[in-house]
Amino acid sequence: MITGAAQMDGAILVCSAADGPMPQTREHILLARQVGVPAIVVFLNKVDQVDDAELLELVELEVRELLSSYDFPGDDIPVVKGSALAALEDSNKEIGENAIRKLMEEVDAYIPTPERPIDQPFLMPIEDVFSISGRGTVVTGRVERGIVKVGEEVEIVGIRPTSKTTVTGVEMFRKLLDQGQAGDNIGALVRGVNRDGVERGQILCKPGSVKPHKKFMAEAYILTKEEGGRHTPFFTNYRPQFYFRTTDVTGIVSLPEGTEMVMPGDNVTVQVELIVPIAMEEKL
Repeated sequence: MITGAAQMDGAILVCSAADGPMPQTREHILLARQVGVPAIVVFLNKVDQVDDAELLELVELEVRELLSSYDFPGDDIPVVKGSALAALEDSNKEIGENAIRKLMEEVDAYIPTPERPIDQPFLMPIEDVFSISGRGTVVTGRVERGIVKVGEEVEIVGIRPTSKTTVTGVEMFRKLLDQGQAGDNIGALVRGVNRDGVERGQILCKPGSVKPHKKFMAEAYILTKEEGGRHTPFFTNYRPQFYFRTTDVTGIVSLPEGTEMVMPGDNVTVQVELIVPIAMEEKL
């Protein structure tokens, strides 16, 4: 879920009008804040189960306050009320189809279309790998930056030794394309690569543009218990999971000289050594 959320340009938060915000609602909002989802639109679902207009207003107010508590602009976020079931069964157009259309209009209006960095060197984190009979191996993912064209040479970087291959086909939503660019979710057919020779967590990139590393320095803020973080301090040789694009890797943390432990709420500069090399750049 973290790897999926980390690639979002925006999100729709679905909350039951009958039940109000649940514990997982809070978790989803916290995750969106932590991975940098820039904008959220709210859909209050199951309004067909609520007859009291005041109760609907209370649920909306509770959702807005919850969003504000995680530094989203709760007072300004669009809230659309409707029923997904009514839309599916076509039983009540006002709270069904019309509400879904209104939701999509709010998404278009409120969530800004991001600028795509198509002028930078090509990079695509690999999310999945498939073997297609008679064609070869296809790697899928969302292009993070740049453009990849059919016939171009690319590198597969991270986790395993770096290797080169050629993109022999690009497909998006079952349509064959001449190229894929930043923001596109594509499948890239790669030449001479076995299904077992590539895996989720590696990247496809312009040759020479990104190098794999096992060691890095990071400036970190340690989340408190109230922020969804740690309850206890940690020490040198702590081994947490580090999330990089589409994968997570265990790393060994070394604290600065003179620092015995780090408490929740602290800011600290740490050195990390990963158990496998990962494609990374400064300010990743």
